[in-house]
Amino acid sequence: MITKRIIPCLDVKDGQVVKGVNFEGVKTVADPERLAKFYSDCGADELVFYDITASFEKRALFTEILKKVASRIFIPLTVGGGINSLEDFDRVLKCGADKVSVNSGAIRNPALVGEAAKKYGDQCVVLSVDVKRVNGEFRVFSHGGRIDTGMEALSWIRRCVENGAGEVVVNSIDTDGVKKGFDLEMLKAVCEIVKVPVIASGGAGCQEDFIKLFQEIPDISAGLAASVFHFGEIEIADLKENLRQNGVIVRL
Repeated sequence: MITKRIIPCLDVKDGQVVKGVNFEGVKTVADPERLAKFYSDCGADELVFYDITASFEKRALFTEILKKVASRIFIPLTVGGGINSLEDFDRVLKCGADKVSVNSGAIRNPALVGEAAKKYGDQCVVLSVDVKRVNGEFRVFSHGGRIDTGMEALSWIRRCVENGAGEVVVNSIDTDGVKKGFDLEMLKAVCEIVKVPVIASGGAGCQEDFIKLFQEIPDISAGLAASVFHFGEIEIADLKENLRQNGVIVRL
C-alpha cells in the first residue's frame, strides 16, 4: 500500500473560507491565509484552494489571496476556480500553485486538459469532478455543483485522464458536508476505470470514515475534507496516528 495523503480543502468565497452542505447553505469559516498556515504546520500532506464562485461569476480567480496563502505554507498546493485557459494555468502557477485543478473550464473546452498537460506536464493537471446521482446515473455538475451538464461522470473522467489529467478529485455532491462517510460506491467505480491517483472528497465526519475509505478502497490515493478539519472535529496528527495503528501507511 502506498503512502496515503490527508488533504484539507479551503473553499474560498469573497476572500473567506466557507463551508456548506450538499454545496448549499454556505457559511463563513475563517481567514484563508491563517487557516492555510495552520494546516501546513500541523501535518497536512497537501492543501487544496478552491475559489468556489469564480466560474459561476465568470471571473478570474482571486490571485492576491492565493499569493498570500502560497507564501505561508510549505506543502504542495492545488488551486482551482475559474480555470478556463492556459493563461489561467500560467497565472496561478506563478502565484505559487504546484498543481492546477480544472472543472467547469474543462467541460466548456475539453481540449484544455490535453493542452495543459502537454505544456506543464500531467502531474500539474488535476481534474476536479462534481458528481451527483440523477436517476441512478453518476452525473457531472458544473459551476460549483449548480448546473447538471447531462454528462455521465465515469466516461467523462476516463476521457480526461486519457487526455492527460494526472490526478482526479471526485467530489460527491450527495455526501458533501453531510458527515456520514465518503461515497464509497462512487469512488470504487472511479478507481476501477483509471490508473492515476484518485482523491476522495465529500462526506468525512469522523476518523473512522478515513479508515474505512483507505481499507475498503486500497487504490484511493488521498482523503480530502473541509469542515471536520476547520472546526477541530478531527485533528490531523491524531487522524494519522489512528490510520497508522489501523494499517494505513501515512506520513507522520
